[in-house]
Amino acid sequence: MEQDETARVRALGEIAAEFDLDAIRVRTGDTEIEIVRRDAALPGPAPVAGVPIAPGAELSAQPGSGELPAPGPIAGANVRRVTAPVVGVFYDAPAPGADSFVEIGSRVTVGQTLCILEAMKLMNEIASDYAGVVVRCLVENGELVSLGQELFWIEA
Repeated sequence: MEQDETARVRALGEIAAEFDLDAIRVRTGDTEIEIVRRDAALPGPAPVAGVPIAPGAELSAQPGSGELPAPGPIAGANVRRVTAPVVGVFYDAPAPGADSFVEIGSRVTVGQTLCILEAMKLMNEIASDYAGVVVRCLVENGELVSLGQELFWIEA
């Protein structure tokens, strides 16, 4: 069943790309899946996936705030970015209270688990595609991350 949900999310993403849609939202019972496509350089709302909707609750963005995000640090030439392959909740450890998979300054190898992204009750271990040193973690434990959002910087 969980793979069916993952397949639905991927299919919705493909539909959004095929028809050049900025967003697509599907509601089935109390579950709503929303995929929002955006330019990586532009700020935008984080997509919500598989979140039960309370009756009377509103999902709305706060457009037109007029504020630009503060510029972040610039990655060096040897920095490789690890991005989220799915929308989900970021966990830095295998269980609550357990040690984190990696910390700033940790040396990692290719295939080493960096974190877990929970997407629709499916725990996805995110492994490093790079060997090097973790120089930055860009998300907090328990934070909802969007597809393609940067999670870690690894310096080779």
